[in-house]
Amino acid sequence: MAQDSYLVGLVGSGIGPSLSPALHEREAVRQGLRYHYRLIDIDRLGVGPEAVGDLVRAARDLGFDGLNITHPCKQLVIEHLDALAPQAEALGAVNTVVFEDGRATGHNTDVTGFAASFARGLPDAPLEQVVQLGAGGAGAAVAHALLNLGAGRVTVVDALPDRATRLAVALNRHFGPGRAAAATPDALAVLLAGADGVVHATPTGMAAHPGLPFPADLLDPALWVAEVVYRPLDTELLRTARALGCATLDGGGMAVFQAVDAFRLFTGLEPDSARMLADFPELAGAADAAAGTAGTSDTAGARG
Repeated sequence: MAQDSYLVGLVGSGIGPSLSPALHEREAVRQGLRYHYRLIDIDRLGVGPEAVGDLVRAARDLGFDGLNITHPCKQLVIEHLDALAPQAEALGAVNTVVFEDGRATGHNTDVTGFAASFARGLPDAPLEQVVQLGAGGAGAAVAHALLNLGAGRVTVVDALPDRATRLAVALNRHFGPGRAAAATPDALAVLLAGADGVVHATPTGMAAHPGLPFPADLLDPALWVAEVVYRPLDTELLRTARALGCATLDGGGMAVFQAVDAFRLFTGLEPDSARMLADFPELAGAADAAAGTAGTSDTAGARG
């Protein structure tokens, strides 16, 4: 008899505003499933991120079918798992854990989530030269997705030069020499002048961190602009870029498609991505209104 009841959760810090429970549970109801999505907030539990191993073991022992993992536990959880899917192993980060036959397997749906969103929202965007702001957890996933999509070269810009360099080295090791480079923000003017597009993967633009990640005069109508921040869904960067005539992509698609992929991994069933995409603006708008536009990075967010 097919399974019709699922228990899953999200482990991370400050995850109260997460939209994942509603996204998953709405789709489950439409598929006739009993589906309970629980938040396991380490801040509320009063434990540090190093407790993720204990939380994973407890969830497995309690009969959970899987967990989403978010900041700051995506790397720390790896040593507590029995196996890694190839994408998670290449990235060195896990945002989805599936329990099956007593084993815990780690996956990364941030990468596939951004790739699906980009292919849907900017299908004809040139990818020869891409500039990416942010080398944290979200940035690493996005860079992998861009190179998987066929980007010729991704230049990672971060205020922490060592972090950008580490990511570029890892990308070149995985995808081949010359596919990635590292740079500091003072090089942005030159980099954007020669780029096809720019991806923003830092927290700037979230409600708690308003503003633009770089001066507006560095944008050009020929650039496409993709955002990872999704609360608010329409960031100042997107509004500014759109006003100049740039093609744009908001962060909502990545948030939805990573949830689509996680739902599939948890249940083995095919979710309706169109329905979940239609749910997202309503859920985000209601949550922002209730929380005063609190903003969160969730499993697909911009924190790293």
